[in-house]
Amino acid sequence: MSDTPGRRIRYSVAMSLDGFIADEDGGYGWIPAADYIDFGIWLAKIDTLLMGRGTYETATSTEEGRSVFEGMQVVVASTTLDPASDPEVEVVGTDVEHVVAELKKRPGKDIWLFGGGVLFRSLLEAGLVDRVEVAVIPVLLGSGIPLLSGAAGPTKLELHSTEAFSDGIVLLKYDVVR
Repeated sequence: MSDTPGRRIRYSVAMSLDGFIADEDGGYGWIPAADYIDFGIWLAKIDTLLMGRGTYETATSTEEGRSVFEGMQVVVASTTLDPASDPEVEVVGTDVEHVVAELKKRPGKDIWLFGGGVLFRSLLEAGLVDRVEVAVIPVLLGSGIPLLSGAAGPTKLELHSTEAFSDGIVLLKYDVVR
């Protein structure tokens, strides 16, 4: 189990059964609406969203996606996004791991690593991810953006909990073992 004091970084994401978090275009239309999940209860556990540029651009392309940002600190890791494009978003272009390590030390609720397989990999390798929460969606995409690509080595996980739903979605929660 993670022994990191303070705020946790929780990589919480939906994934197809064959391991993709988005289709080749970054789309997520294959993820069904799970009306039985009270998203508000989950969001009450976090106060910061952390994501890569691609996830940020996809999320902000709709009003529904943008509504998730309300009341949250939003941090986007990007070397190409203009920091002035949205004054309510902190754009981090360099030393992302250092900035995130400092963010974890601040008081507050947990941090949701909202998406971005490349960002997930770099933060996992830096020892900054505390929990991996994957909702496995019963669909096969065949190709797309993988959950994790090109990791430097194995990372041991310890099962925290599982939950299965009648529509076939299975939620798996693992703590990162340090």
